[in-house]
Amino acid sequence: QAVLAQAIGSRNQTLGPSFRFRAREHLSSIAMAVGKNKRLTKGGKKGGKKKAGDPFLKKEWYDIKAPTMFRVRNCGKTLITRTQGTKIASEGLKGRVLELNLADLNTDDDQSFRKVKLCIEEVQGRNCLTDFHAMELTRDKLYSLVRKWHTMIEGHVDVKTTDGYMVRLFVIAFTQKQANQVATNCYAQSAQIRKIRRKMMEIMI
Repeated sequence: QAVLAQAIGSRNQTLGPSFRFRAREHLSSIAMAVGKNKRLTKGGKKGGKKKAGDPFLKKEWYDIKAPTMFRVRNCGKTLITRTQGTKIASEGLKGRVLELNLADLNTDDDQSFRKVKLCIEEVQGRNCLTDFHAMELTRDKLYSLVRKWHTMIEGHVDVKTTDGYMVRLFVIAFTQKQANQVATNCYAQSAQIRKIRRKMMEIMI
């Protein structure tokens, strides 16, 4: 501003009044631009970020108890937020489904290709009592069974157990080459697949 004022002052004699007026306007606009946006220097926006606390400080551990049909009863731990107001921790645990390996539950490595799901039914103190929910094969075991040049037949059926539970059973079958077969494939016809599936469902029921 000082340099510009000095330049204008030195040329006042040679320039007319209209130029001097425009120069003063330009100086006032520069002064206004310098004084703008004073709020930006005052610590940013109102209500900044809160301090991020450790979420695990608000949580507590519960022991998982497997059903009596398995050898190992204490099979792990689960985590949940502590009781706060109307949100009760034990209510949040009920209905939670846990996935475990059958080899860990029965201490038998030969059963490692089966996964067992347990559902939390009741909470007693710090213990979660579970019940059987589902069982399925591991992905690598299932993929090792599936082969090309063979037909895969799948079926499922709903059955009722003697103690009144409804269980949905899934079954999978594969065709196999005969002893003296020359052909590379052993596909089954659609009518044969239907008959085999019907027979599998009869056996399961």
